[in-house]
Amino acid sequence: MDQDAAFAEFVQAHWRSLVRAAVFLGAQAHEAEDLAQATLVKCYTKWSLVSAATDQDAYVYRMLLNTLRSDRRKLSWKLRSVTVAEPTIGDGSEAAAIADAVHRAMAGLSKDQQEVVVLRYFVQLTEAQTAAALGIPAGTVKSRLSRSLAHLSASNHLAEFAGGAR
Repeated sequence: MDQDAAFAEFVQAHWRSLVRAAVFLGAQAHEAEDLAQATLVKCYTKWSLVSAATDQDAYVYRMLLNTLRSDRRKLSWKLRSVTVAEPTIGDGSEAAAIADAVHRAMAGLSKDQQEVVVLRYFVQLTEAQTAAALGIPAGTVKSRLSRSLAHLSASNHLAEFAGGAR
């Protein structure tokens, strides 16, 4: 398979996951698409390195994180929470309410905690891949996840979706 075809296949397989990861890292939907696109442009220009990487997923998500961090430094934009109108019964807004609650709860985490949670649970990288993507030891991934999950489980934003009263 030639390089362009391999890259096209890679893009098709990873596009949605890159956009979703960027959204859960705090980007608005249009910004997430821009970040994913910028990351893929970098992947294309360095395709020989990406395709030769031992763990392509970790390599590419590290590129996404670096792109996100660089954009935030350049534009000095902060994490924004998405607001959704009050849900009404029967119009399918429960999913929007859940997404809003997750975004609000995630906004209560530190940047480092958000990155670990997104890569590990939303992107579903392994602990080793998450550690490689973030450039931290696997033990740090585990400890950040533990603290993050404790914080999320205590979040008032998610209480009504937890299945039990607090």
